[in-house]
Amino acid sequence: MSSDTPSDLLFVYGTLMRGFDHPMARLLSAHADFVAEASCRGRLYRIQHYPGLVLSDDAADVVHGELFRLHQPEPMLREFDMYEACGEGFAQPTEYLRRRLNVTLADGSAREAWTYVYNWPVDEAARIASGRFLAP
Repeated sequence: MSSDTPSDLLFVYGTLMRGFDHPMARLLSAHADFVAEASCRGRLYRIQHYPGLVLSDDAADVVHGELFRLHQPEPMLREFDMYEACGEGFAQPTEYLRRRLNVTLADGSAREAWTYVYNWPVDEAARIASGRFLAP
């Protein structure tokens, strides 16, 4: 998939996952279909009451989350950009950046999906070694 092709897939790893009682998680579940549990290469940090994903080249660094297919990608991504404070009009550098990355599904297949990557220093943040924000 080329970077100019819009993706309707969104990988979430924190407060937007199923089972989280949050207005934005409810919005996602109402406007998207759950595809599968998935993972990506990265490190997960506890920022406050929410996590931050930092990309990594180390194959041992894995973040677990969920993959959703958005019914209306453009308006929904704008909505989530506002929630993550990384849309137009937010002071730079924003806390998160929306990026496309490869995610691996439980069956081993790969997809390219949007996700929100943490963009501020994590020196003071606690790493979530399991890569899971919500304990199974």
